[in-house]
Amino acid sequence: MFHVKQSPADDTTIFGDDTPLARELADLSARRRILEATDVNLPAETRILTVSNQKGGVGKTTSAVNVAAALASIGARVLVIDLDPQGNASTALGVPHTADIPSVYDVLIDEFPLAEVIQPSPESDNLFCAPSTIHLAGAEIELVSQVAREHRLRTAMEEYLESVDIKPHFIIIDCPPSLGLLTINAFTAADEVFIPIQCEYYALEGLSQLLGSVQMIQKHLNPRLHVSTILLTMYDGRTRLAQQVAEEVRSHFADQVLETVIPRSVRVSEAPSFGQTVVSYDPQSAGAIAYREAAVEIVRKSAREGEGRA
Repeated sequence: MFHVKQSPADDTTIFGDDTPLARELADLSARRRILEATDVNLPAETRILTVSNQKGGVGKTTSAVNVAAALASIGARVLVIDLDPQGNASTALGVPHTADIPSVYDVLIDEFPLAEVIQPSPESDNLFCAPSTIHLAGAEIELVSQVAREHRLRTAMEEYLESVDIKPHFIIIDCPPSLGLLTINAFTAADEVFIPIQCEYYALEGLSQLLGSVQMIQKHLNPRLHVSTILLTMYDGRTRLAQQVAEEVRSHFADQVLETVIPRSVRVSEAPSFGQTVVSYDPQSAGAIAYREAAVEIVRKSAREGEGRA
């Protein structure tokens, strides 16, 4: 029979001493306290990450916007560049992206200054977005005939960073689920590749092709590019399959995989329909806490890599 017990640790009311719900609530409460007490050193130079996985349905855009919002919540200035013609990142960040709004398309095709298309996100004073519009769907074809077609985004970003007094700590580029010219532009502009991988069957399917593309970009267009971060998403700890997938990914990419895993969560799925990330939609939820933990890991990982290169 359930009884009500007052927890002395966090003043929350827990139903039952050792039920799954009680354990989950206690765990979330402990993780929240750790996050609230966590200090991070934000990078002195802008870190540029492109979020990519040509396999659909892996939580790519969801991870891009939620990590961006989580970074903003710990004080980082973050710019999200929505390079996916579907515009889902723009939607999740609450940024208008109708066909008549200046967008990344204008930057890539008509050489608009990036600063002229960036909009603030209502999520946070620290969070900004260069939106995608439907016009970006035709950009792959239009880029073919452009001069320096692989470098268009990189040039625009360099000009933007030179023109602003207060630079973002992070630029996160959300790629389409393909390896076309838009994604190549993102790879050429970025320092790091951030790969979300879902904890499902065939999780590593297509990953070798993605890694091959990264190596090609390293060789011919951008020697700075490297896979720095892999995030396991849609994790259901109750299933043996999710545990096996996580173990397999960690065995292949021990240095890149974050300790944090993103659980399957209704809240994470609901948030975009309200024009929000889960970090603002339900900040106390398991999904929001996991993305905040991932953001802290990414900041600390960047700092360690910087020390290693120095």
